[in-house]
Amino acid sequence: MNLVNPTGLWLAALAAPIIGLYILKIRLRRAPVSTIQFWRRIYEEKKPRSIWQRLRHWISLALQLAFLALLTVALADPIFRWQQGQGRRRVLVLDDSASMNAADVAPSRFEAARAECRRIVDGMRLGDETAVIAVGTPPRVLCGMTDHQRTLRDAIDAATPTDGPTRVSDAVALARRLLADGPAAGRGVVVVSDGGFDGAAELSKSNDVEMIAVGGKASNIGITRLQARRSLLDPIGYEILVEVLNASDDPAECRLELDLDDQPVDVVPLKLKPGERVTQIFEKASADGGLLRAKVDHGGALAADDSAVALLPKRSRRKVRLETAGDLFLEKVFEAMPLVDLEVVKDPAAKPSPGAPPALTVFDGRTPEVLPPGPILVISPESSSALWKVADKIQDPVVAKQDGDSPLMTHIRLDRILMPEARKLVLEASAKPKVLAETATGDPLYAVLDRPEGKVVVLTVDLDKSDLPLQTAFPIMTTNLLSWLSGSQGELREAIATGATTETPLPAEADPRANRVLRPPTGPDRPLPTAAASIGLGPLDRAGIWKVVRITPPPESKGDAKAAPTEQTLLEIACNVGDRRETDLRPPEGLEARPEPALAGLFSRPLWFYLVACAWGLTSWEWFLHQRRWID
Repeated sequence: MNLVNPTGLWLAALAAPIIGLYILKIRLRRAPVSTIQFWRRIYEEKKPRSIWQRLRHWISLALQLAFLALLTVALADPIFRWQQGQGRRRVLVLDDSASMNAADVAPSRFEAARAECRRIVDGMRLGDETAVIAVGTPPRVLCGMTDHQRTLRDAIDAATPTDGPTRVSDAVALARRLLADGPAAGRGVVVVSDGGFDGAAELSKSNDVEMIAVGGKASNIGITRLQARRSLLDPIGYEILVEVLNASDDPAECRLELDLDDQPVDVVPLKLKPGERVTQIFEKASADGGLLRAKVDHGGALAADDSAVALLPKRSRRKVRLETAGDLFLEKVFEAMPLVDLEVVKDPAAKPSPGAPPALTVFDGRTPEVLPPGPILVISPESSSALWKVADKIQDPVVAKQDGDSPLMTHIRLDRILMPEARKLVLEASAKPKVLAETATGDPLYAVLDRPEGKVVVLTVDLDKSDLPLQTAFPIMTTNLLSWLSGSQGELREAIATGATTETPLPAEADPRANRVLRPPTGPDRPLPTAAASIGLGPLDRAGIWKVVRITPPPESKGDAKAAPTEQTLLEIACNVGDRRETDLRPPEGLEARPEPALAGLFSRPLWFYLVACAWGLTSWEWFLHQRRWID
């Protein structure tokens, strides 16, 4: 036997004062009495009748010395040699993914898994060491190797469930690295999970992994995908893509509801076969953007995938100034666009209307001497400018080549358009021209030119003689042009899956007092750098709307009242449970749940604990005997 703390034996020196106190005798006070015959009679009636009454003080002294001896040995912390080297080293892998929030096990699978981890920690034997890893996104060590059970329990209690995907394989690899430094004997990984991850069956058969499965074969219906974007053709239209999965062995019926800013958009009943995945596309119209939410009723045991969110950008109105001699078709094309405020100017000398500058200025059949600032569309220019020179006319041009990769040419074909006449232009190379459509001889018919004051788009076709204004290609051309100038081609603000990361450009803060934080749907804010030009966000482990918020403290004031800081939302990100494996709550086939890890038996605590317990028992016994003598 060895002693962990041999200096504790000095406590035995207290035996000397204890024995001295028992040897000391108390001198009795003498008192005169008239006779002693009555005292002698009482003494004869109450003679000591047992050895205990004669030796009671010696037994009390022995009990006190035994109590001291037990405390002294306990303080020295004895340990047997066979106990050294018998400790086990294990790593608990706690699954905190989205599927662990399922309520088929009360109150949830995650709480059941946490209870299993506490039970394993409470059953640690002398010399055992345990670490705790949360599966998370990414896996993280909640507590390193330790034999302190309270620290382990605190780490388990501090773990919180997420809506992210399962990363058990990565967590097991991390656990094996933690165990690599210690002895090979008695080490292993204990995975507490519902098995809802790829490779669960193979992992459960590993020699160094013990699997404790929580949860049962629960049925679930969830939304595994939701995306929304603005239409490329309709200025106020948008498209919704929804995917619903029936993760059960039985057919199911549910109702899919779509809301935009809490206003009903559509309600669709769904009949799903066992294991069926249904994808539907909805085309709707709304100039106002907002929060789009999809919900299914009777979703099942997991609530996180019963709803999904997406952000629909708002379409703002654009001011268009049209200078024309009276082209009715051209006016009607712009008037038919629902988000265009058209200003028709027939007098070239007219001054621009007050207010914000136009988003697009269109010159039909004429070219001013000096092009105004801002985006410009010139149709069939009659005179030269700083960006091009006008040459002879082109008779019956045919489009031989067009740039299909340009967003300005999306859904447009000009090779079948009747164009009896067009202007021949020589584009200045300094303007970095990009030809979108050209003839077989290489003459540009539709081109974009660059300049510091704004983009210039030139269409050399004479619209009075062409049938282009009567074709569907022309309104699509104007829609593409306005969308391209505003930088909103399709305006897709993609909803990302939980557990993912994203990078977004944000300008550096000019105010040194301002701070930026990442605000999750639930939980505390996460600080962000303020000087970086691009910020990485994530992992986003909660389903809902994440926000990048700029917080500016109030200016210092001499008054007693302190103003609240101002907050400005810089960015919003929609995040959903987009993992079909998390929606499927059924355990995988071939999963082998091994016997539960061996726990400590009755004598699981160190020897000093039982010595202290014996000392406490002796003290209680001595107190009982003393009280009994006092009663007698």
